[in-house]
Amino acid sequence: MLRRLVFLPLLSALLLTLSYPAFDFSYLAWFALIPMLIAIRGEKPWQAFFTGYITGLLFFAATLYWVGYVAIIGVVVLAFYLAFFFGIFAVGVDILAMQFEKPRIRFAVLVSCLWVAVELLRSHLFTGFGWALLGHTQWDTLPIIQIADVAGAYGVSFLVVFTNVLISSKIKKKIKGYMPEPRYLALLVIVLIVVAIYGYYKVDQKFDGEPVKISVIQGNIPQSEKWDEKYANEILDKYIDLTKEAAKDKPDLIIWPETSVPGFLETDQFLRGKITTLAKEVNTYILVGTQTERVPQKVRYFNSAALISNKGEIVGRYDKMHLVPFGEYVPLGNGFLSFIKQRYDMGEDYTPGKDYTIFEIPTQKGGRVKFGVLICFEDVFPELSRNFVRSGADFLVVITNDAWYMKTAAPFQHVQPSVFRAVEDRVNVVRCANTGYSCFIDQSGKIIQEVKDFKGEKIFVTGFATANIIPGKAGTLYLEYGDAFARLCVWVILFDLTLYFIYNYVKSSRQRRKNWKK
Repeated sequence: MLRRLVFLPLLSALLLTLSYPAFDFSYLAWFALIPMLIAIRGEKPWQAFFTGYITGLLFFAATLYWVGYVAIIGVVVLAFYLAFFFGIFAVGVDILAMQFEKPRIRFAVLVSCLWVAVELLRSHLFTGFGWALLGHTQWDTLPIIQIADVAGAYGVSFLVVFTNVLISSKIKKKIKGYMPEPRYLALLVIVLIVVAIYGYYKVDQKFDGEPVKISVIQGNIPQSEKWDEKYANEILDKYIDLTKEAAKDKPDLIIWPETSVPGFLETDQFLRGKITTLAKEVNTYILVGTQTERVPQKVRYFNSAALISNKGEIVGRYDKMHLVPFGEYVPLGNGFLSFIKQRYDMGEDYTPGKDYTIFEIPTQKGGRVKFGVLICFEDVFPELSRNFVRSGADFLVVITNDAWYMKTAAPFQHVQPSVFRAVEDRVNVVRCANTGYSCFIDQSGKIIQEVKDFKGEKIFVTGFATANIIPGKAGTLYLEYGDAFARLCVWVILFDLTLYFIYNYVKSSRQRRKNWKK
């Protein structure tokens, strides 16, 4: 009992936690779920739920600990909420197992579909939290993640769970060296070989096109100083100096991170003058993160990205569409949850943008290239990236500020979704973060350049990096159909469970009729 309730959930949670940054032992994910699967085998649904819930609670508390740097209550509430999805998965596995006298390939497929369905639900329910998907553990195993251009990150999650289930299929509760059936191992090896062959082919894929040279600026502004007016001039001067240094590389575009402008670019004449003059001086397009405000009937604030031409003109602006709940706005903040705004003095909410703005810049060889911008954690949501590319973006830019979370695993966990967005849509992704992790990701998900100091440190260092990208695009099934694979998994589970409950209802009805006749 103690092993089922404590040791096995703890072991799964530990293995899962070690699979993500900052530990990054990604290979552990391929068998991390096995202890939990063993623990729930043959248990009652409520016992299975409890086992899954404990596993999820321990995992999310350990993996998302950095949320506590913003609010201790935040990480507690988040962990207790997200753990429900592990509990739902465990109950689902328990119900699916009732259909089989012994594990079969069909069972492994159904359990993998169930995991994907639960991850999809987690990524969309209550605005969604698609952070730390199981597939994200493989972010630096490039041959494996290439299937994301067909099935998205959920496809990689499916493969990892499928492996866990097959390996655990012949492991009994009393573990004494039991091994999976040879045919199960053979099937697993074949699947992984096929995935690897496809992956190596895609990793070696070459793209033709005119190179675009881009510089990213990592200002490394402490969060304690970022919005303090007495540091505004110092912050601006730092970005100006770094931009002038980067301009020596003669880039086509220089990028500043999220809310790097210490004020309102469009309405603060001093800030606007300094930055537009800088663009003219370095003769380069500059993309900056800024706050903007509009006053149609009442003041509305936006988290924005503004593009300034080499002539010093603001030629485009994107307003962030997917806002952070309880960070940039309070759901029901003017009603049921108004006390939260008052308790934490959150002031006015940001307003979400509505348009997929596509920016366009000239290249040094006379061509033109288009790109879309994702702000803060928008790269976590694959449909946003997909819509930008479908709207004409040749590459994607992510500007963010992870200074809130100090020197933790957060910046490295945040780069994982960006890698998958690159593979899914086969586009370059350029990340520019205030304190890091700033880097360039090619169409195969490979990081080709990054901001780091002479010690190799990548976060909380000041600097810039310049790289050439080839913004060639290749149409993908994912780009065309989105999360069709994940939705298919949902329908497979719903169909199977429906048939199961209908079968049991008919069976019990027949038994009741027999008993009535007697």
